[in-house]
Amino acid sequence: MVYKFVLLAALVVVASAGLLPAAPLAVAKTVAYAQPEEYDPNPQYSYGYDVQDGLTGDAKSQHESRNGDVVQGSYSLVDPDGVKRTVEYTADPVNGFNAVVHREPLAVKTVAAPVAYAAPVGKLAYH
Repeated sequence: MVYKFVLLAALVVVASAGLLPAAPLAVAKTVAYAQPEEYDPNPQYSYGYDVQDGLTGDAKSQHESRNGDVVQGSYSLVDPDGVKRTVEYTADPVNGFNAVVHREPLAVKTVAAPVAYAAPVGKLAYH
């Protein structure tokens, strides 16, 4: 009986040490096939947005449209120096991407500050 116990213990030690080859695990392989996307020979879209936030001063907009391989659009924003920058662009397979930039100074708001004036207290005499 002791012999069987020693043999079993020896097998456990040998197996845990990695000296015996482990049985290969059966692995199920699944292959997922993606459905091909439909091809649109004449893609079309149009979108735009416009932000005019008087509280924060954030002012920007963008508009773009596509008809086949031709994209046209524009975007504008106010630069930190107070100039409105507008970029008009087109893109197509023949001419590539082309952009024209316009800069337009915005009206500067001036606030009249009160002028402090002190009346003379006395006259100075020069001798």
